[in-house]
Amino acid sequence: MVQYLNSLIQKNLSKQAPTTGIGLFRIFYGLLTFLEILFLLYFNHLIFDPVPFIDVEFPMILFFLCLWGITAVFLAIGYHTQFAVISNYIFWLIFVNFTPMQRDFDGGFDTFMIGVGFFLLFLPIDRSFSIDNLRKKLSLNIYSLKPDLPKTTTILAYQIPVMICLGFLYFDSVIHKLFAEHWRNGLGAWLPSSMPYYISAVDVTWLLNIEWFQKLIGYLILIFQLSFIFLFTKRHFRPILLLIVIALHLGITITFNIYPFGLGMLFFYFFMVPFSYWETLEQSITFSTSQLTVFYDEQCPLCNRTVIIINHFDILNAIEFKGLQTYAATTPALNGINQEILLNDLYALDKQKKLFSGLDTYIQILLKMRYPALIGYMLKTPGIHHIASHLYRKIADNRVRQTCNELCITDNKTSTNISTWHDYLFDTYAKSFPKKFSRQFSKILIVIFLLQLNCTIHYGVLYRLGIDPRNSSVLNPFNGASNALLMLSHTFLGITPHALYLHDHFEGYDDILAISYLYEKGNEKWLPFINEQGRMLAPNWGRVHSMWANIAVTPTITTHRLEKFIMKVTAFWGSRLNLNLDKTRFIIKRKKIIMPSQWQKDLRKKNLQGHWQNVGIATWKNHQIIFKWQLDPSLFSLSSNSYRQHK
Repeated sequence: MVQYLNSLIQKNLSKQAPTTGIGLFRIFYGLLTFLEILFLLYFNHLIFDPVPFIDVEFPMILFFLCLWGITAVFLAIGYHTQFAVISNYIFWLIFVNFTPMQRDFDGGFDTFMIGVGFFLLFLPIDRSFSIDNLRKKLSLNIYSLKPDLPKTTTILAYQIPVMICLGFLYFDSVIHKLFAEHWRNGLGAWLPSSMPYYISAVDVTWLLNIEWFQKLIGYLILIFQLSFIFLFTKRHFRPILLLIVIALHLGITITFNIYPFGLGMLFFYFFMVPFSYWETLEQSITFSTSQLTVFYDEQCPLCNRTVIIINHFDILNAIEFKGLQTYAATTPALNGINQEILLNDLYALDKQKKLFSGLDTYIQILLKMRYPALIGYMLKTPGIHHIASHLYRKIADNRVRQTCNELCITDNKTSTNISTWHDYLFDTYAKSFPKKFSRQFSKILIVIFLLQLNCTIHYGVLYRLGIDPRNSSVLNPFNGASNALLMLSHTFLGITPHALYLHDHFEGYDDILAISYLYEKGNEKWLPFINEQGRMLAPNWGRVHSMWANIAVTPTITTHRLEKFIMKVTAFWGSRLNLNLDKTRFIIKRKKIIMPSQWQKDLRKKNLQGHWQNVGIATWKNHQIIFKWQLDPSLFSLSSNSYRQHK
């Protein structure tokens, strides 16, 4: 197998692909991380405080979340990308493994973000749509407006992350799904779509009531996940896989309240977009002819830097730059203005041959580039235009010109120290020692494959078959080593069992709970947490949803665990609503739902309706919560017949 991988790596190492998809994924990965940090900032007391707003155990958490937020912004815009991606990876490791995020508030996509963050360490994430790429251009000779910087990478930079982060994930997930009855019945997507805790406000009852369509989706997911790892490298299958996955994950994002997971998976498919699509997209959105011609002084360092910066951000190719010295023969005068006067300012001509100068040239540049047009209109506003003109004039009149010969204009070979790990590994080491690199790289991939195989066999096969390695004389010697490997691979590579929405999660999930409160005048209101239908309200989604729907309320409710999270929710939202906790009574409500393994019409509608029963009261006194249960919570998950027998 090592020899096969070795030859495959050598074969694909020299194949080049544009870095467009990697650059776009970096942007959205950084933005998704930033949104999650904003979520953590909003819910920081609920997640990190032992008792929200009362017992604050992590006073520095806000500071480190802000540092992480800055890192995520740097990653999104591509500024100091190597430092940003390393810092982001470390932040994910620390917050997931050393805070309650892992134990009580699993976001459902944390391990995925860790695994992807690990591979981003070694990808050319700075070559497209990044500030670092601009910094590289400016670090070269400023008299070369289009330096020869790499815009491609080895095709392995696309194939390896997709194979491990998606291929292994899907294959592991489908093995777990095959053990679940509702998945085997084709209802894997239908059942969670009918569970009040999991759904968004978008009503898709009409779609859920089409039985054959729901089963088609369920079986399509199984076939897709099972075959993905074998088909994703096939050029003709990639558009089909892409269409299927966009529909599936966009549906998850819209209809479920686990949008971070849906968006994270959806963004990763930038790696799967056929390379020819990027070229087609570029041709369709860029101008065939320039919309504005800008004349600049080629011997002015500030002018050259300005042109390089504008040219970098002009993604629509709307601006054409002409150096006055180079084009002196063809433009001895422009609209009656001689060259000496032109050298004193920045002039531009639009397609109607209208002349602009100074600040008005920059305004036209912003307008013609389209996406920053709002800034251009703001600069045209009276008052702002006057101040901006004054600042521009002050800078322009104090710029320094210098003599430059042909050599400095054309030479762009100056080296730069802005490098990434990818540059060292693939552009230096792999090119110098291709055979050695291929051998070592293939061994690393074998190790990762074995780590994933260990996880899949441990949880996806032995656990599902009810085999306990500790009770087997054959498997017991390997059990300790397997657990140690699982801990390492889970922590640093995000390799984890993907047993999502299976029978052991929904089977017996017949009760849902909500919380209302009686304030001083005795009026009852629902906490902005679970509404009268049983749906979780925004912004209590993502990891807060996971806390309540996967840990506090489960098919087998534990009283101690439930009381812990009722305490957290009432303390958090009570403080958010400025309630006097000592004078507020919180009412715990229970409603029966149905989670069958066979299709039923209008199940979503039925589960959203129904009668709520008051089953307990929670009160606060001197920062301590007191529960009075009318019914033991551990009995909620019992069926009606079993409950009567128990009584």
